[in-house]
Amino acid sequence: MEQPVLELRDISKNFGMTRALAHMSISLFPGEVHAVVGENGAGKSTMIKIMTGIYPPSSGALQVDGTTVTISGPHMAREKGIVAIYQEPMVFPDLDVAENIFISSTREGLIQNPARLRHKARQLLARVGISLDVERIASGLTLAEQQAVEIARALSQDVRVLIMDEPTASLSAHEAAQLRRIATKLAEDGVSVVYISHRLEEVFDIAHRVTVIRDGEHISTRPVSEVTSDGMISEMVGREFESLFEKSPSVARPEVILEVKDLAVDEIFSGVSFDLHYGEVLCMAGLVGARRTDIGLALFGIHPAGSGTVSFKGKPLVITSAAQAMKAGIAYVSEDRRKFGLAMPMPIRENITLATLGEFLSRWGLVKRKKEVEVAETFKKRLNIRTPDIEMAVGMLSGGNQQKVMLAKWLNMKPDLLIFDEPTRGVDVGAKAEVHDLIREFVAAGGAAIVISSDLPEVLAMGDRILVMREGRQMGILTHEEATQENIMALATGQTSTREVA
Repeated sequence: MEQPVLELRDISKNFGMTRALAHMSISLFPGEVHAVVGENGAGKSTMIKIMTGIYPPSSGALQVDGTTVTISGPHMAREKGIVAIYQEPMVFPDLDVAENIFISSTREGLIQNPARLRHKARQLLARVGISLDVERIASGLTLAEQQAVEIARALSQDVRVLIMDEPTASLSAHEAAQLRRIATKLAEDGVSVVYISHRLEEVFDIAHRVTVIRDGEHISTRPVSEVTSDGMISEMVGREFESLFEKSPSVARPEVILEVKDLAVDEIFSGVSFDLHYGEVLCMAGLVGARRTDIGLALFGIHPAGSGTVSFKGKPLVITSAAQAMKAGIAYVSEDRRKFGLAMPMPIRENITLATLGEFLSRWGLVKRKKEVEVAETFKKRLNIRTPDIEMAVGMLSGGNQQKVMLAKWLNMKPDLLIFDEPTRGVDVGAKAEVHDLIREFVAAGGAAIVISSDLPEVLAMGDRILVMREGRQMGILTHEEATQENIMALATGQTSTREVA
């Protein structure tokens, strides 16, 4: 039988009283794509950090080529050919592509010879089928191009095990398909590819074997031919999960909370008109570059509209700042929780009360700590935020739990309108269902929601109506009964009009 290139044997990892991994075992063979799936907080990130030497295991052993080894840091992991790339690429923005590829190179003379450096960089990019100007400065690269640079960098280090952690979470469908082709090509060349993804369709597309982990424990490893989507989800969440994308009955009321007419931001989008009812979920769909996020930013005052009118709760409203939008009762849950949603080094408690900090200050400007703790503990329980302590830094949480903290921050504001921008991007199937339930609870209690999403099953499950955008223009609004993936895509690609769809 072929020998694994890397093997985890009965690995456990403890952080104080918290056990992140318990008796984890996994074998990685050359020439295969091995998918690892599990909910946020299941232990995937901890497992990666043990493989790459960031964390030492509390117990158990790592073996490379059948020999037990101690990987004392990322540098040693790279020497053994173990490299990880992440959802958010780590490139140096002021260096060019070739310099980024060889930033970790110790090959004598390579950095000092720019022509040879560029030649080698082109060879590595060609190996994975990518055409990219190696003299281009990295700050101008798309996310997909940055991922390609990181893969080429791994190849420059003679990678044997390439760990891809949610590599397509922020990519378009086309870019994601291209990255999957690269992963398949690397496996064909003998690399062991560990592919971690919440997009289960990707697992079935490229994986040879699938490992499911839950609560830090190994649940199963099977050939992908023996796995079903329903079975995988049940193992991930520990229960049957049949209703994830079922449409709940609408709770929309006749009264209009938001009326938008001919809204426009110069050279970004124009002619956006819709109304939104109390209790309604209006989804915004479209391809990358459709400018859906820009509509949300205009309604929240980040990028104020240049023309058009907005009526909110029956009164005209000119929104020129986020503070003004918040005062009116509008909250915005950003798609980029790291950049715009959360203060990562700060504890959960302080993040939850950040948007309403004034309510937690005494007359002398001191924080009412007891009140803060009570509110944070309430949201921890209500939203099922998985953490042993509300004093933990938000940056230490899994993506799904970070998303719940961001939701708690805005729900604590008690808004009338919540704008959700990609509310479940990068979160697992269980956390996705919980976020959907929270949105439904919010509108059932009398609020209204705008959900901007690139996930068509999510759009179809959540939307009472669906507004479709294309290149800054509103293509139409579909009722839930009219909406299918085919109809939405026909509008999003400009192949048809609303009248033809209906």
